[in-house]
Amino acid sequence: MLKRREAFRGPLVTYGLIGLCCLFFLVSPVSGLSPGYGTGERLLAAQSSYFEHWGVIPAELMSGSSAALLTPFTALFVHAGWVHLLGNMLFLYVFGAMAEERMGRLHFAVFYLAGGWAALAAFALTHSASDQTLVGASGAISAVLGAFLSLFPKARVTSVFPFLLFVPLRFPAWIVLVFWFALQWLAAGRQSGTGPGVAYTAHLAGFSLGFLYATARYRRTTRVKAPATATEGESKP
Repeated sequence: MLKRREAFRGPLVTYGLIGLCCLFFLVSPVSGLSPGYGTGERLLAAQSSYFEHWGVIPAELMSGSSAALLTPFTALFVHAGWVHLLGNMLFLYVFGAMAEERMGRLHFAVFYLAGGWAALAAFALTHSASDQTLVGASGAISAVLGAFLSLFPKARVTSVFPFLLFVPLRFPAWIVLVFWFALQWLAAGRQSGTGPGVAYTAHLAGFSLGFLYATARYRRTTRVKAPATATEGESKP
């Protein structure tokens, strides 16, 4: 009987999630690739309707309606622009594969969806009066980052920092991810207003929940067989 690591045939769930997010974005009015949505004000109206239909509206989620309770799941596959999509998918590609291999495909899929739902719900709880939409996979990917830190703290990742003149340097994962978490914390403290903007609270909640869950679920030290490559340490999913 093959060992589980030997039997693993690639991060199919990670690739599937990336594929779904890209597909939904490409056919949406946000990508700008479909002429059927029109241009100008007509396109803006289509985009607004798209976000309201599939995204999380904190005030509605806090009302407890059955329809609103499902929106954190759909919002995970909706992105507000090309940069938003590509940044999130790069982080998921880099950190999701090893987490999926350690957890197993089904477990990782459930963890991703549950972590994303909880992260977006945490944001809604702290912005319960907001009627602006919140979209993106950032909360779920933050949960993956937290789990990665717990599972593979010594994995060396390549990062690029602007204050180091964008020179690629290799650091242990715990340095990169703790630095990322600190940036989210500082940014959340400076954020004002009731609108979602960048959902730093969702990032912090997802990361914390992912780290705590992985720590409680997997107590053995995981040995890393292959190095991972990361994007800029300061970037946000």
